[in-house]
Amino acid sequence: MEDQKLAIDEAGREARHAAVKSRVQDEVNAEIAAQADRAVSTDVEKVSEIAGELRGKALKEVVGTDREVERARALARVSQVVDYVFCVIYALLAIRLALGLMAARSTAGFVQLIRIVTDPLYAMFRGIVPSPSIEGGFTLVVPLLIAIAVYALGHVAINGLLRLVAKRKTQI
Repeated sequence: MEDQKLAIDEAGREARHAAVKSRVQDEVNAEIAAQADRAVSTDVEKVSEIAGELRGKALKEVVGTDREVERARALARVSQVVDYVFCVIYALLAIRLALGLMAARSTAGFVQLIRIVTDPLYAMFRGIVPSPSIEGGFTLVVPLLIAIAVYALGHVAINGLLRLVAKRKTQI
């Protein structure tokens, strides 16, 4: 969903860029035509000079916008990698939570694998609050829910920061 927002944002930027480029070209051409109609020989030089300056400004803006679009594309790719990493973290922690809820045997190989892989992600949250258990060994691991929520907040914060960096800060 974040990728779609970034793609839509990027497409909008490209469309605005094309519209501004076209408008600048039309304005430059209209100004040159208007000046040429009523120009005398000395005015022709001034018109050419002004037209050259306007073209130079338009080209600088186009080059700057192209750089910003490239930067936004790179940041969109970074955002995709961040999304993937956090999805893997969510999935692993959710599997560990489900195994705890189902009272999975701790001696099973898969359970041990999930615990080994998720221990570094879960260690700092262990013991924050007690985990209620019911008869039969079923446990609601509340610190695991807190860990998932904290990782979700971190995920949102990182993507928000990437969006902030990718935003254009120029006025047209």
